[in-house]
Amino acid sequence: MQDVIVSMENVSKSFPGVKALDNVQFELRAGEVMALLGENGAGKSTLMKILSGVYTRDGGTVRIFGQEYGDMTPKQAQAAGVAIIHQELNMCRHLSVAENMFLGREIKGTFALNNAKMEEEAGRILSELKIDISPRQIVGDLPVSKQQMVEIAKALSINAKVLIMDEPTSALTAKEIDDLFRIIHQLKEEGHGIVYISHRLEELQHIVDRVTIMRDGQYITCRDFADMTMDEIIAGMVGREIKEKFPHVECEKGKKIFEVKNLNAGKLVRDISFSVYEGEIVGFAGLMGAGRTETTRAIFGADPKESGEIFVDGKEVKIRCPMDAIKNGVVLAPEDRKKDGLCTKLSIRQNLALPNLDLVCTGLGVVSRGKEQKLCDEAVENLRIKTPGVDIDAGNLSGGNQQKVVVGKWLARNSRVVIFDEPTRGIDVGAKVEIYNLINELKKQGIAVVIVSSEMPEVMGVADRIIVMCDGRITGEVMAKETTQNEILTLATSFENKKIASH
Repeated sequence: MQDVIVSMENVSKSFPGVKALDNVQFELRAGEVMALLGENGAGKSTLMKILSGVYTRDGGTVRIFGQEYGDMTPKQAQAAGVAIIHQELNMCRHLSVAENMFLGREIKGTFALNNAKMEEEAGRILSELKIDISPRQIVGDLPVSKQQMVEIAKALSINAKVLIMDEPTSALTAKEIDDLFRIIHQLKEEGHGIVYISHRLEELQHIVDRVTIMRDGQYITCRDFADMTMDEIIAGMVGREIKEKFPHVECEKGKKIFEVKNLNAGKLVRDISFSVYEGEIVGFAGLMGAGRTETTRAIFGADPKESGEIFVDGKEVKIRCPMDAIKNGVVLAPEDRKKDGLCTKLSIRQNLALPNLDLVCTGLGVVSRGKEQKLCDEAVENLRIKTPGVDIDAGNLSGGNQQKVVVGKWLARNSRVVIFDEPTRGIDVGAKVEIYNLINELKKQGIAVVIVSSEMPEVMGVADRIIVMCDGRITGEVMAKETTQNEILTLATSFENKKIASH
């Protein structure tokens, strides 16, 4: 058996109104990948922030390589060999790869920084990991996947033996995920211990040795991955068995609610035409760079259009900016909810009220507290937003509950068309089902629903009809019940078969 390099016992942590961790235990061995699983809000990130010195614990013991630590700072945790690679990468985008890797511990020459030495050392580590990146490259010019590789290289440059990876594949393509897994296997062989936090349970079989499950701030179990079924893992995470991963409701197809004709916007939105009918969900599938997100942004008025027509309930609407879209009943839950969908420093109340001031203000332009409270109460109740109150910052919510706030602010307006771009990215399996049920509820109400997803099983499980894009154009349209992943993938890579959809 490998040596235990991290041991956490009876760890507790509370925040105002929330007990985040309640006597939690955790163990990591050298040369293993430990999956740390649980729903959003289970306490996974809090536990790892204690291990990496970001938070101080209220109680319990933490041992790293056999040595007990009191209240650690991030610098002390780093010195102990712990590094955390966050879901939102913390890089100085204007600096080079080498400068980022040695930030705060620069190698100094006689009179100035020894850039040559730092670049040489950075190059050596990147080479060992078989990562093809120049140490002189500016980090901001790199794709997210390469930035992540730089974060891993940075961790190794400080001789970290414990690597915490928080949702490392959430923004990666299949090829980039393969590269990441190759590096993880290499690190395992070299004796590093890796804590792997992910909601993509299908990934676990490729890299994971053991699984620790948390729920509602408590430790549930720790077992070898090989001894568990996926149903057991999910039941441990959510406290119940999930009967359907993709709940689906059948509705009678009604009238045409939404239509886009010959939409053009930049290089990745070329001659896009499609319709959505009452009682159906239309999914958009395609690889990264296909133009799906760009299409949603052009429809919503977030990006300028070159040409094209948009119709809601048979009437043409002019959308030049998001406010035009909102007034005409077309709303977007964007791909990056923290950057584009929420004001994370504002409260849930303020986020829900902001786009609905015309609904909650009196004739004199003063916010009616009664109307605002009613709007908030309905959103929290109808969407089952888990929160101690509506006056806490939206940034303190779990990913699933943040997504519900984004949706909640639009539903208050009785919108006719709701577009979801990657609605379940970074959301746990239990919260995903709640989001799918919410999408189905909109469908039953006769609202036109469009969903963009990079998860092939998700778009096939949730949508009724799937439009496939490649390189900025629609390359095909299929019925979800009648298609296969292979057929969608073939259409998604049909660079020579770009055509306008028939609807």
